[in-house]
Amino acid sequence: MPLKKWQPIDVDTYGWKERWGAKFYWTPEHHRPEDLEKLIHSYDTVAAEALDRLDELVPPPYANKSVDTNIREHNIEGGLRPDGGKKERRDLYELMGKYANEDEKIGRFWRSIHTVPDWVDWEQIERGQKVFWRYGGPSLTTLTFMSLLGGMGSGRTVATLDRTGGFSAKVVKRRLLETTQHTLNVHKDLASIQPGGDGFVNSVQVRLLHATVRQRILSMAAERPGFYDVATYGVPVNDLDCIGTINTFSSTVVWLGLPRQGIYMREGEIADYLALWRYIAYIMGTPDECLATPRSARIMMESLLASEINPTQSSAVLANNIITGMSGTPPTFSSPGFMAAQAYWLNGRPLCSALQIPPPTPWYSALVLGQCMLFVTMTQLNRWFASVDEYNIKMLKKILYHIILQDKSKGGLGYTTRFNFKYVPHFDRMNTEQGVYDLPPRSILKPGVERTALIGLVMGTSLMSLGVVGGVKIGGWLLSRLSTPQR
Repeated sequence: MPLKKWQPIDVDTYGWKERWGAKFYWTPEHHRPEDLEKLIHSYDTVAAEALDRLDELVPPPYANKSVDTNIREHNIEGGLRPDGGKKERRDLYELMGKYANEDEKIGRFWRSIHTVPDWVDWEQIERGQKVFWRYGGPSLTTLTFMSLLGGMGSGRTVATLDRTGGFSAKVVKRRLLETTQHTLNVHKDLASIQPGGDGFVNSVQVRLLHATVRQRILSMAAERPGFYDVATYGVPVNDLDCIGTINTFSSTVVWLGLPRQGIYMREGEIADYLALWRYIAYIMGTPDECLATPRSARIMMESLLASEINPTQSSAVLANNIITGMSGTPPTFSSPGFMAAQAYWLNGRPLCSALQIPPPTPWYSALVLGQCMLFVTMTQLNRWFASVDEYNIKMLKKILYHIILQDKSKGGLGYTTRFNFKYVPHFDRMNTEQGVYDLPPRSILKPGVERTALIGLVMGTSLMSLGVVGGVKIGGWLLSRLSTPQR
């Protein structure tokens, strides 16, 4: 059964279009929906063939185990076997390296990821990494509430996520923290994204995880055709899915997320940031040609907006589970209302309504405004003063790594994930259930992101008020001078 198309645009006429609150100029260069649809049947065959061979050499341990069991066995570092020894980890990256010289297909995969394309300029890549940290706060806000939550509007992509169980309210926060590990590592420093670095390794591990999910769902669909409709949704984790994912981490941040928070990257920053994500796309086996120039990247983003955002009921469940699973928890202690307000601010009312996210109150919308004021102030300081920029980048790295990844007591991940196959699809779980938020309200005066947003709102409105009063006084003085007769 075809997916319902929401707010379709006329792609046969060129000119200004609007979809889901985004306005763009449609041209012959844009990708028509029927052209993009071809990509749902192609995928990363290099990784898929290497994984098939590796599974023959080293059989996977996750078959017929529940999500909770896989999380316990393959997620928490330092776990012990019944005999007291440490459990072995199935690290696909290490295994690929181990067997690269023993198998042709594994060797081809290993050589491809370690071959740096001619178009890679390491100085530009490093500048692109700094761009992320320069706009760290608003970038992470975009990635959470627009790229991830808003990205659930792609009903076709959600069909795969829905079957893994990785976006249930119970585990979604852990899932997001693991994604954040990858995000921070690819931006950490130049050595991290070069072959063998943490960001590079994480990117390859995620690529192999995608291949594993695809392999599992296709085998289950072959056994029970009703489990997943390949004709409607395409091959799981197909080329279009991967292009869309890279797009949400790159172009969406540049031209949608940051501008909606009052921040506009400079042209050089845009080129550098997109160059970084083009290389990440290459490592992850994603077609990267659309990121060759800012123009082609923006065209792909707008083309995806035109054809791919078609929410389903499962889209609504997963989007709401993100809010439910993260609300009231450290380190942000965000309330559902504040998280919903950020979603509405970034994605717009039409998409959030389609995702069945409860509309925010004016109070929470005002807090988001205060947060934007704070972001704009900090980013402008970074732009004006190079020393401030370097200091803030250094401090933000230290703080985010500690709070989000290292310190479990503050709500962080508390371990280093290897992106093992933990959220395993099963026939007894066709869909993800919607969670329920049951934590008591938290005072805004307690530490958390809402108190910070309130400070930004108070400071911003105070400065604006002083500016208005000052402007009125100066205007009155000028008028009095002009009206005074000259002697």
